[in-house]
Amino acid sequence: MLELAGIIILGILAQWVAWKFKIPAILPLILIGLLVGPIAAEYLSEDGGKWIEPIWNGKNGLFPGEGLFYFVSLAISIILFEGGLTLKRSEIKNVGPVITKLITLGSAVTFFGAGILAHFIFNLSWELSFLFSGLIIVTGPTVITPILRNIPLKKDISTVLKWEGILIDPIGALVAVLVFEFISVEGDSGFTKTALIEFGKIILFGTTFGFTFAHGLAFVINKKLIPHYLLNVVSLSTVLLVFVESEIFAHESGLLAVVVMGMVLGNGKLENIKELLYFKESLSVLLISILFILLAANINIEEMMLLYNWKTGLLFAAVVFVIRPLAVFLSTSKSKLKTSEKLFISWVGPRGIVAAGIASLFGSKLVKQGVEGAEYITPLVFMIVLGTVLLNATTARYVARILGVFLKNSEGILIVGASPVSRIIGKYLVDNQRHVVLIDSNQTNVKVAQDMGLEAINTDIYSVTLEDNIELNDIGFLMALTASADINNYAISKFSEQFGENGSFRLITLEEGNDPENNPKEGLFSHTDDFNSLTEIAIKYPSIHEIEIKDRKHYEELIETTNKDEEMVPLLVKDNKGVLEIISSHSKSMKIEKGFRLVYLGKPFKK
Repeated sequence: MLELAGIIILGILAQWVAWKFKIPAILPLILIGLLVGPIAAEYLSEDGGKWIEPIWNGKNGLFPGEGLFYFVSLAISIILFEGGLTLKRSEIKNVGPVITKLITLGSAVTFFGAGILAHFIFNLSWELSFLFSGLIIVTGPTVITPILRNIPLKKDISTVLKWEGILIDPIGALVAVLVFEFISVEGDSGFTKTALIEFGKIILFGTTFGFTFAHGLAFVINKKLIPHYLLNVVSLSTVLLVFVESEIFAHESGLLAVVVMGMVLGNGKLENIKELLYFKESLSVLLISILFILLAANINIEEMMLLYNWKTGLLFAAVVFVIRPLAVFLSTSKSKLKTSEKLFISWVGPRGIVAAGIASLFGSKLVKQGVEGAEYITPLVFMIVLGTVLLNATTARYVARILGVFLKNSEGILIVGASPVSRIIGKYLVDNQRHVVLIDSNQTNVKVAQDMGLEAINTDIYSVTLEDNIELNDIGFLMALTASADINNYAISKFSEQFGENGSFRLITLEEGNDPENNPKEGLFSHTDDFNSLTEIAIKYPSIHEIEIKDRKHYEELIETTNKDEEMVPLLVKDNKGVLEIISSHSKSMKIEKGFRLVYLGKPFKK
């Protein structure tokens, strides 16, 4: 009981430490696992036992027999399903050919390059060498996102790294599964007809079960055949059912099945996808916390000592400084990315949960089968995981600064609320080359915004996932345009530092509009217009106009006119170079020159 409670408590503590110090959670989790496992057994425990023993050894342990590996398999299936839910076809299309090449050509370079290195450096068999290389293909969003979210990178760099991490997880897992099958089915002569049949069965049953059950689950959810309070647990049980059933028909096909199921559901018309995703995200955090501590604790000191030589450093250096850059530069050879951007993408390639989990699972199985050299698989992969995470977490920001891939100016605009007013303003800003992101908890508003070609996210302003969204790295302005004063105030107080470093604004309330002289400093657009009046104008005059400004006096006259006229609202000032500046209710401090233009919503000025 103490061990079970301790794993959960330590896991959540590690997650908090990771959040506090802005590092990937995998780092403290693995370190805790090593501390309570092999390190405690060797140096801290009086009886020579581990503080947390994952497998029953005759005296103590959490999982008897194959129990740990069953738990690992089920946990990874849930984590991969959650990853599949986040994959949207529309977003992948926007990334371009670079990401496609990275997950195909780049994966092939890593697979063959790292396999050859492992074979010649550690004298492993070709099968085990390629099992190792298949496992380290993956990067993973759970380790990349914490590294990137606090680095103000150019959008194309962060997007490439984010989507590579999401898409490459199931690819790496599938490659590792196939190599494992080649080893398990025929031993040293794995590439045989039998192994190829197993490969076909994995693809066939994995895709079939995933696709079929995804549509079945979507049907019963949309038809409301499941009560709301059972929605999440029924979905969870279905994921486990798909994994187990697929495994029965084709061993090791379950991981592919749950990824396919997640992708189909994530891209389908599932009404409760947002709620389902939130539940799976929370569950994944808990499972990752438990999983990493268990897997690290399960390593023995003898396995760690296998790596205590110069070969380990040579393999790690070759993977990080040769294989990864080679894969990236070949994949981006004809892209518009600059050399500095390619170098940064080459530098950031941390491995995550899928690599560690499957390595522990397959490594232990092969050791039990008596495969020579199999004892190297788990510690080698853990070495790559821990080393790349530690390296990237501590140096990514400095490398980005040295290479000059930092955003010099955070000119993007986050608009809270996707109402008609927000959409009209957002469309104008986008048409004038500003990166704009709208967020709203109303799915209909978000859908309409997306249909207009705007970037819109269906999320709650109170959700912590907003802070983790690396697509918002270039955001420097915040505009809260909702009908709720509480939400607008919360957005300003919560996100001003992260998203509003260049300016945070909110709509005034009706009461503040009646007292224009005491408007808040973050008041937006005018002294008098609140959400209701702005909406009325947008409905009556759903277009934005521009008028040339002659001088400062003329600008003040125009502002006074719009304040008095209930059918006009000043929004922005456009300078001679086309740069837009948001008008606040304290607009007198703005720089105005001849030739500038006033951008406003409402009826046109009379000529």
